[in-house]
Amino acid sequence: MKNTTARIVKGGKRFEILVDEAEAIRFRRGEPGSSFNAAVLTDAVFYNLKSGEHASADDMEVKFGTNEFEAVCTKIIKEGEVVRTTESRKEDQNKQYKQVVDFLVKNAVSPEGRPYPENTIMKALSEAHVNVKNKPVESQITEIMDQLSKILPIKIETKKVKLIIPAQHTGKAYGTAKEFMKEENWMNNGDLEAIVEVPAGLIMDFYDKINDATSGSVLSEELK
Repeated sequence: MKNTTARIVKGGKRFEILVDEAEAIRFRRGEPGSSFNAAVLTDAVFYNLKSGEHASADDMEVKFGTNEFEAVCTKIIKEGEVVRTTESRKEDQNKQYKQVVDFLVKNAVSPEGRPYPENTIMKALSEAHVNVKNKPVESQITEIMDQLSKILPIKIETKKVKLIIPAQHTGKAYGTAKEFMKEENWMNNGDLEAIVEVPAGLIMDFYDKINDATSGSVLSEELK
């Protein structure tokens, strides 16, 4: 258990509570099994948690529209900031870094087509000072590869696919296709013809997502 502060500023006034960091983040995200009681470790709302200065009921009524404890704390957690400890941020960064390494071990090869071992990729990521962001690996892999290729001759094995997305589904499907899109052509009937290049290790997941977004009506053809 790591205790931290959840806080929010409303109308120029700061309101703070003591929370369990991991449970508060789960509660903020609405994860299954999360609960208010597990997240909140204090029985009062404070202007300043360290000094112990309690927030007045009148101020909470004005700023939150209620002075009910659980309602105010819920708003602080979900609308404000859960302060992350240095240790927690480092743990998250290490997990994200490991996901990138695992992805590259499975999907990246040398120019000769040979896979790289994990330690080689980790060393290259470090030497290239690659900044791994807290978002899905596939959405940042192009940027990572641009940085990594300056240190290590590496490429991602990809599948090139032509898609025909019916007009009535382009709004929902465009975001899924755009992530890997190399060419797009809007047809006279509103359909979208797109050429995408998807990492081989993600191709089945991509097909699942694009089929879901188009209710299975997308036409796809793998290109050489």
